[in-house]
Amino acid sequence: MKAVEYAEKANEIFVLSDSFIRIKELIDDETSTIDDIAEVILIDPALSATILKLANSSFFNYPGKIDTISKAVLVLGITEVYNLVIAYFTTDAFKSLDADAKFLEEYWECSVDCALLIKYLGEALKVPHAERLFILGLLHNLGELVVKQFMPDSIDGCYGKTLDVPPWELQRETLDFTFGECTAELLKLWQLPYSLIEPIRYQDEQNIGELSVETQLLYAAKRIMLHTSRYDREALDKILSAEDIETIGLDKDVIRSAINYTDMERLGVLSVLKPSSLMIY
Repeated sequence: MKAVEYAEKANEIFVLSDSFIRIKELIDDETSTIDDIAEVILIDPALSATILKLANSSFFNYPGKIDTISKAVLVLGITEVYNLVIAYFTTDAFKSLDADAKFLEEYWECSVDCALLIKYLGEALKVPHAERLFILGLLHNLGELVVKQFMPDSIDGCYGKTLDVPPWELQRETLDFTFGECTAELLKLWQLPYSLIEPIRYQDEQNIGELSVETQLLYAAKRIMLHTSRYDREALDKILSAEDIETIGLDKDVIRSAINYTDMERLGVLSVLKPSSLMIY
């Protein structure tokens, strides 16, 4: 099957809740107020708690106390709160996935690592509102969960023991598409913003000089995450060359700092953004 066919099957099982759809409608409606959005978020206590925990975490590093959803929307902005809503409902949508705990632990840890890395790299390059990049890293590999649901035996063939053949090339050989391409198709069916879909769809393209800044940063963050999580015995330049690093505007010191930042923040974010039925840690 093609990536879009897997995404269509997944869309029948992994459904975003009615609350998400209502929040999206309000955000898309220019006449909606902050109080309108806050009122719908407050209907879901778990969602409200998640947003407030993240809003008050070191992730945002806001100097004051954010104690209401209305204040969270006002301080963080509608776009950022919307990204937190997407993060919450996406992890919640996959709570029924047929997979063992070890697989899910590793999957969500890698996703959170990629999210923290891209946020840090964006801040280092002074990308405006770099916090928004977090959602790209968190969602970038949902296609793996889709494949795990429908073709679980193929997952092992999508990751080699070394980086001699990168994972995205193995995915094309095994599935005829990448996890990123499948993710993009699912996000499209969920009617999420194109600003999320485009970088995720093209995260494995090699001509990075022609990609958007967001896609370049996801390209880098994903490869750094794979290096530190799955292939820590191999050199990073096997999948992220010195030329790539220079093109994006990074350097080895920034990458080292990004890894350290991720190590410090990982558990805090995982403890908040865990799927509702799964205790990762």
